[in-house]
Amino acid sequence: MTDDTSRRDLFKGAAVAGLAAAAAPAFAQGAAPLVDPQTKFTKTPFAEQPQKWPALQRNMRPVPDCGEASYRGSGRLAGRKALVTGGDSGIGRAAVIAFAREGADVAINYYPSEEPDAQDVAKLLRGEGRKVVLIPGDLTDAKFARGLAPRAHRELGGLDIVVNNAAYQQSKANIAEITPEQFDRTMKTNVYAMFHICQTAIPLLKPGAAIINTGSVNSVDPGEELLDYATTKAAILIFTKGLAKQLGKQGIRVNMVAPGPIWTPLQVAGGQLPGKLGEFGQDTPLGRAGQPAELASLYVTLADPGSSFTTGSAFGANGGTGAI
Repeated sequence: MTDDTSRRDLFKGAAVAGLAAAAAPAFAQGAAPLVDPQTKFTKTPFAEQPQKWPALQRNMRPVPDCGEASYRGSGRLAGRKALVTGGDSGIGRAAVIAFAREGADVAINYYPSEEPDAQDVAKLLRGEGRKVVLIPGDLTDAKFARGLAPRAHRELGGLDIVVNNAAYQQSKANIAEITPEQFDRTMKTNVYAMFHICQTAIPLLKPGAAIINTGSVNSVDPGEELLDYATTKAAILIFTKGLAKQLGKQGIRVNMVAPGPIWTPLQVAGGQLPGKLGEFGQDTPLGRAGQPAELASLYVTLADPGSSFTTGSAFGANGGTGAI
C-alpha cells in the first residue's frame, strides 16, 4: 500500500466518523436547521491577552465554548468511566462535558493552579447528576503520572476510556530561544506522561475500552515557531499507531484526534508569538479558529462502542487546512 493510499483511507475514515458523530446527536434531538460553519462561531480576530502559564479559561475573552450550553447527549456512553487529562478547560473540558452528558462518570486531571476552571466544570456536571472526580497534579512528575490511572480507576469504580489530552506549548521563533528546561517540560508533559498513563492504565482496561490521544495538525505539518511542541505531536501520532497494533490483541482501541487552531488557554499562555494572537485561525478555509465544542463529538465517537473497528487512526478537525 502506498503512502498516498494510506492517507486517502485515513481521510475517508475521518469523514465517516465525523458524519457518525454529527448524526447521532441530531437523531436524539430531532431535526435542527443547518448552520454555516464559517459563521457558527466568532471570526473576529482575538485581542492580545497574555496570561501566566497555564492560564485560566474563565479569564479569556471570549471565553472558549466547550459545549456547556449546547451539547446534548443520547446515552452513547452510559455507565462508562473516563479519565481525561487537561480536562478542566479547552478541548479536554469539551470531551469531559460530552462524555458526562452521554452517561459517563469522569475523572479530570489538571495542573493545580487551574483549580478554578476545574471547579467550574465539576459544579456544572455534578448539578446534572454526574459523578466527577478531580485529581490535580503535575504530569511532569513521573510518580504522579504513573499513579493517575490507578487512582481514577479506584475512585470511579472502574476505567473504560483514557484521554491523554494535557499539553505544554510555548512558541519560539528560533531554536536558539528554546531553553533545555522548556524542551524538557514539553517532552515530559506531552509524551512521557502519555507513556506513563498508558502503561499503568492498560492492565486496568477490559476489551472494548478506548484510549484517545490528542495530537495536532503539527503532527504532520509543523509550525516553525512550535519546534519542540510539534516534535511531541509527531511522537503522539506514531505512539498511537504503534500502541493500537499491540492492543488490538486485547480488544482495546487506540486513536488520535488532531486539532488545528482551537481557542484554548494554551494560546494565551505563551502558545502564540507576541503580537500574533490576532492572526490565530484566520488563515483556515473557514476563516476562523475552532472552538473546543466542535471537537467533542469526535471524542465521543472514538469512545463509542459503535466505532469498534476503528483503531490506530488519526482524525483531523482543522477548519479545512487538510494537514490530517
